[in-house]
Amino acid sequence: MVQIKIEKESDHNSVDSLEKDPPTEEIQKKDQQEDQEVPLEEMTKQELIEKFQSDATIKHDLYLRSQAEMENMKRRFQKDRTDLIKFSNEALIRQLLTVIDNLENAIIYGNDKKSFDSLLDGVELTLKSLKDVLKNSGLEVIESLEKPFDPNFHEAVSEQEDETAAPQTVLRELQKGYLLNQRLIRPAMVIVNKNKG
Repeated sequence: MVQIKIEKESDHNSVDSLEKDPPTEEIQKKDQQEDQEVPLEEMTKQELIEKFQSDATIKHDLYLRSQAEMENMKRRFQKDRTDLIKFSNEALIRQLLTVIDNLENAIIYGNDKKSFDSLLDGVELTLKSLKDVLKNSGLEVIESLEKPFDPNFHEAVSEQEDETAAPQTVLRELQKGYLLNQRLIRPAMVIVNKNKG
């Protein structure tokens, strides 16, 4: 008896793990009880009531635990989803910060009136870097000029007559259209050649 007590005191980890894991003990006790259980037909009315109350309590506890776990999972999923939406554009915005820096430098540099040509070059380079960033994110320009009018990608603002162009051809592009990863996000605003006849 003393020897067992000394082993338990020296082995704190095993004692702690037993204290922290009571459901395992309960399951083992229940298994032992089930092995020794009397068949239902041989139980008294009071024993049956106690057994069913015990089973109901255990099942209710399991139900409450599973409900709590489901609520926790819902909360975690909602937080992950919110974070995903919140930070989904982080990489794009980080790349756009360089464009903002270049525009701010162009404004500072543009205060010197002698440097207009340099300012124009700087703005053109900034526009090119902005287009590169957006292209890397899946943005494509819809090529419209001198192409056949397509209502899926073009929005006709007006019609003009041009003898040199084919009917229903885009004569002018007033505003560029864009696709994002092959999905239309803005149609091109165009002027279309009239049908002859």
